[in-house]
Amino acid sequence: MTYGYIRVSTDKQTVENQRYEISEFCSKCGIEIDAWIEETISGTVEASRRKLGRLLKNVGKGDLIICSELSRLGRSLFMIMSILNILMEKGAKIWTIKDGYKLGDDIQSKVLAFAFGLSAEIERNLISQRTKEALERRKSEGLKLGRPRGSLGKKSKLDGAELAVSVMLGAGTSLNQMSKLYGIHRNTIKLFIAKKNLDSAENLSKVRQMFGGTIPPK
Repeated sequence: MTYGYIRVSTDKQTVENQRYEISEFCSKCGIEIDAWIEETISGTVEASRRKLGRLLKNVGKGDLIICSELSRLGRSLFMIMSILNILMEKGAKIWTIKDGYKLGDDIQSKVLAFAFGLSAEIERNLISQRTKEALERRKSEGLKLGRPRGSLGKKSKLDGAELAVSVMLGAGTSLNQMSKLYGIHRNTIKLFIAKKNLDSAENLSKVRQMFGGTIPPK
């Protein structure tokens, strides 16, 4: 079965743009959609409380879900990762048009899933760490809790993401894909890679060795 999944956040948004995008993509690839799943709901709502949750229960090995981009699945990296894990455990595939991901039960997908998992863990830990640091700092200064509007954290969102970014580089993930994944500008990713020398032959060779040489050469 091939499913077209569409999600919009509010009634003011239309599902037609996503439907057209998916239909055009399938037409070019010679794919026919067997069933459409459309819903108007925030991506912050758990998948189990959405139509997506019922879809995840019903999919089986070899089934394919096509959506416009990964952000249609959820608004946090950790939520998206949990959904991808469910699909991979069932042997189902998911393709995203704008991101250009084709994830399934193969080595390439598992490598990318590993990178996503690392990134999700980093995101969750950084949020927790920043929250604790902000609270402790404000308490020590005798200030009211709550970050002023427009203020910036001292830590980079990519701190500790060296391995995850290296894995994605080795797997051929583009800067645009990584910038969407982390929610930051592609130039920030580019500068981080250059500063840490992550795209060097030596670093990528070490990462490939971790996976028994299964990551495709750059």
